[in-house]
Amino acid sequence: MMGLGSTIGAGLFLGTGVAIAAAGPAVLVAYIIAGTLAILVMQMLGEMGTVIPASGSFSEYAEHGIGRWAGFTQGWIYWLATVAVLGAEITGAAAFIGAWLAVPPWIPAAVCVAIFGVINLLHVRSFGEFEYWFAAIKVVVIVAFLLLGLALIFGLWPGHTFVGTEIFLGDGFMPNGLSGVATGLLAVAFAFGGIEVVAIASAESEDPKRSLVNAVRSTILRISVFYLGSVLVITFLLPYSSLGDSDTAAASPFTRVLEHAGIPFAAGLMEVIIVLALLSAFNAQIYASSRMMHSLATRREAPRIFARTNTHGVPLPAIGLSVALAAVMVVLNYADTGWLLTFMLNSAGASLLIVWTFIAVAQLRLRRQLEARYELPIRMWAYPYLTWLTLIALAGIAVLMLSDASSRIQLASAAAMFAVLAVAGFINSKVRGISPTSTLDLP
Repeated sequence: MMGLGSTIGAGLFLGTGVAIAAAGPAVLVAYIIAGTLAILVMQMLGEMGTVIPASGSFSEYAEHGIGRWAGFTQGWIYWLATVAVLGAEITGAAAFIGAWLAVPPWIPAAVCVAIFGVINLLHVRSFGEFEYWFAAIKVVVIVAFLLLGLALIFGLWPGHTFVGTEIFLGDGFMPNGLSGVATGLLAVAFAFGGIEVVAIASAESEDPKRSLVNAVRSTILRISVFYLGSVLVITFLLPYSSLGDSDTAAASPFTRVLEHAGIPFAAGLMEVIIVLALLSAFNAQIYASSRMMHSLATRREAPRIFARTNTHGVPLPAIGLSVALAAVMVVLNYADTGWLLTFMLNSAGASLLIVWTFIAVAQLRLRRQLEARYELPIRMWAYPYLTWLTLIALAGIAVLMLSDASSRIQLASAAAMFAVLAVAGFINSKVRGISPTSTLDLP
């Protein structure tokens, strides 16, 4: 269920309109490109993760396949990016909750940080139960939306007639040409960020191999059904030119489809769904960030205190750090302190590009060793060609980002963070008396 729910965030409900407005119905091409990349990355991650389950996941695989500096760099980039968005997510959820309860938003923000901190401090099963139900609600909502959309399109909903392709192809499939598709691709390139958390969580499941195999194999289904299905419904029912940035739940294309069907309180319903999506992401990222910090500490790439666990194997100090920094990020969001928060959020935006690149390079270099040592339940298709194609596509997205002002800032921020952490990784290895380019032995 974490695999199914991990990619359904507030961005799906609020950000879809931007991409559709840029590309029209051809936004499907952008989603297919981004979704294909996500599927290929998950296949690589599954190949490595099913035989080397580890809470450090891709950070540890980089250390096995590329070198100590790479594991250090990737782990810290992922941790910093995750911590950076924690504050934004809880601030967004608290704004809605505060408005509902007519209280200052910092009050629900503080309560939510405390509640989810406690949840993560309990046995990992408690975290899993909460995340299961969060994901289940999101999955049910999307399935209901798709069924409603189909009923509207085919005229099966009371008071509606068959729509056909009148709206979908009203201005052509690609009204803004290839440049519109490119702009749409920038808007959706990182829509599937979050799927990698299942590789971290599977390491603590009862059967890591089976859990990760199931999650990887469901990737194609969930991307096809949830994202492509939702976009198809929206583009068949709403003119692309009427969509745009959704600052509020009322402006979400999902809300507009619900209103089109005559669903009462559509905006309020969408607000509840968005809050659940934000809280689910916040919960999952406290988990992911704490496990990554714990892994870094056990490899002596972070302070050793964060390697400690309780009798249930829960890394209490690492979780405490994530919760404390989440609170700090919330304060920074409210205080709007300037360059630090902006830099961290910008670097987080493009950090997925670095994480996925490291995963591909690690898989490229580890495949032969894994084949010789293990029976691989999951294999990357058409190795090494599709791995190289993934790297070329990621490089293409980076080049595309240079053509857009806001994306260029994100890329430059992420590059600066990478450079600083790579240097720190080399220094860390030198201080420990090992070669930065030496690799960690396979278990």
